[in-house]
Amino acid sequence: MRRTYRRPKPKPLIEIFRINQQIKVPELRVIDDDGQNIGVMPTAQALQLAQEQEMDLVEVFPKAQPPVAKITDYGRMKYQKEKYLHKQKTRQKKVDIKDIRLSLRISPHDFDLRVSQAAKFLEKGHKIKIEIILRGRERQLRDKATEIVNTFYKKLGENEKFSLAVEQNLTRQVNGFTMVVVNKV
Repeated sequence: MRRTYRRPKPKPLIEIFRINQQIKVPELRVIDDDGQNIGVMPTAQALQLAQEQEMDLVEVFPKAQPPVAKITDYGRMKYQKEKYLHKQKTRQKKVDIKDIRLSLRISPHDFDLRVSQAAKFLEKGHKIKIEIILRGRERQLRDKATEIVNTFYKKLGENEKFSLAVEQNLTRQVNGFTMVVVNKV
């Protein structure tokens, strides 16, 4: 039997408000454009009041008893909401996890190169995932693998620019070890 998967509908970023004739409740608590409480009145009277001011009646809090509606310009209100959401999105700090791969047979030069690379990532504010992959017979040399990861962490910590914190301790994976490090500052 074939099963179909239906994706859930994504939630809209902006709340959808009921406006003007979409409001079906008999009574509303009405607020004017300046934020002053006008009072509780029938929906038809509130709509007439909004039309006299050449504005829209927007239901802003439908779960209250009675629901709260505001007399305002709906286009302007929607624009302000979009502008606020965009500003919040730009303020978010995006942190990536950068992978640094090591091996048991890594040369000292390559090791130092990986340390400098990790330092650059930490300066930019990223997290670092230190991985060591063990292949074949290398799986018996777990002690040496943990030693290499620990020396990498110590060498990174020698830099005065960073105050490192281990976000995820050294954990054993199927074919190696991983550790996640972040700069506390």
